[in-house]
Amino acid sequence: MDSMEKAFLKSIHDHQKIISRVCKMYRDRKEDQKDLFQEIVYQLWKSYSSFKGEAKISSWIYRIALNTAMAIYRKSELSVNYFEEFPEKMHPLSERGISENEERLFWALRRLGDADKALVSLYLEDFSYQEIAEISGISVSNVGVRLNRIKTKLKELLNEGYGT
Repeated sequence: MDSMEKAFLKSIHDHQKIISRVCKMYRDRKEDQKDLFQEIVYQLWKSYSSFKGEAKISSWIYRIALNTAMAIYRKSELSVNYFEEFPEKMHPLSERGISENEERLFWALRRLGDADKALVSLYLEDFSYQEIAEISGISVSNVGVRLNRIKTKLKELLNEGYGT
């Protein structure tokens, strides 16, 4: 394994929670989440040699993860199997149970439009409004306005009832 592959695997390992969160937001079923995770890692690998380090690695991973998820979300099914299994230390979409509150949140998030999912995902990862604006290509003030609207919509969805 060369140094570029090692650096890539370390980046994926260090930021796998970002990828997992995107997968949970765009797919309901565990199998589909795992397939999407693999597709995102594949797209990251294809683009890795062009990463210049001008942005934070987490911002770059987020941008590719969201673009991949949105592109694949529109397809009726995933048919991806790029890797037999992940390295032992990488546990995409950890099998640990998630709390009911987390599950309710992901349920509501999956009902948002693609652009809204992307914005709230970045917000939940504690990206600043400036960073969200740079990744999404909208103005900082528009980020604030849209996030407020998204929060209102999420409250409405959660009040309607989870799983009904």
